[in-house]
Amino acid sequence: MSNAIVLRAVGGPEQLRLEPFAVGLPGRGELLVRHTAIGVNFHDTYVRSGLYRTLTLPGVPGIEAAGVVEQADDNDFGFEAGDRIAYVDAHYGAYSQRRILSASLAVRLPVGVGDEAAASIAVKGLTACVLLRHVHQVRAGESVLVHAAAGGVGRLLVQWAKHLGARVIGTVGSEDKAKAALACGADAVILYRREDVPDRVRAFTSGKGADVIYDSVGNDTFLKSLDSLAYFGKLVSFGQSSGAVEPFSIARLAARSATVVRPYLFHYIQERSALEALAAETFKALLSQVIRSEIGLRLPLAQAADAHRAIESRSTSGSIVLIP
Repeated sequence: MSNAIVLRAVGGPEQLRLEPFAVGLPGRGELLVRHTAIGVNFHDTYVRSGLYRTLTLPGVPGIEAAGVVEQADDNDFGFEAGDRIAYVDAHYGAYSQRRILSASLAVRLPVGVGDEAAASIAVKGLTACVLLRHVHQVRAGESVLVHAAAGGVGRLLVQWAKHLGARVIGTVGSEDKAKAALACGADAVILYRREDVPDRVRAFTSGKGADVIYDSVGNDTFLKSLDSLAYFGKLVSFGQSSGAVEPFSIARLAARSATVVRPYLFHYIQERSALEALAAETFKALLSQVIRSEIGLRLPLAQAADAHRAIESRSTSGSIVLIP
């Protein structure tokens, strides 16, 4: 037996309750993992609220964590007891002290990458890598707009895009978050609650607009993002922290011959070779300090509800991790 956060009904954060949980033993191709740090994501809040109906209830939420292999059955990847690993799992289960994990999902942590750092960027770092290197290959001299630039993924996008030579504009909701985005390397910051985003983007880009926009906010920013694009610009919509994007006329894209894409991380890591390559690129960026793990809040696993309240209020900067 171990402990886990078990979601029995969708709803508010109060639905996240710590309960005894039977773990079992690993079978062929499986690992028994003791978690050392667990990442918290907006995706988790969508699952809890019922916006995403992708977790069979009752179930254990959570899609990313770091830990230590306690027991390994025969597996094709050479994992054995004592290995430090991190993973992302589209089938959930991370909000737990221990769990059984398919060895195909685990990646070894390089020396120099701490457990909390790994848990805080397993999803976010792979997401940033996919967005900047695959969905749109950011090039030097491009103008990049990052919404929620002080958030977990936003900070990584700002840091990495700046390293690639882009001119980076961030949107944030407060003066403190503006300072955080600037500290990450943003060339300019827009306070989206006070300022007109398309007007400010065009002012920063000499009237051109942004070549690519990374939008994790969704409903509140989507149309403003469309209006902020340059000719042939690309809007990458990869989240909906403010709610789902309302239907819109595709004819709006003709104003700038624009492109809209909605990537999903798990599609990019279906193949083991792709997962390993993306993890290696992400860990390399972390070790070389191209990107930095910045943890804004640490809470015990039992306080998962408080973690969800914090992320939904958008009151924190950086990542949130749960400690089992």
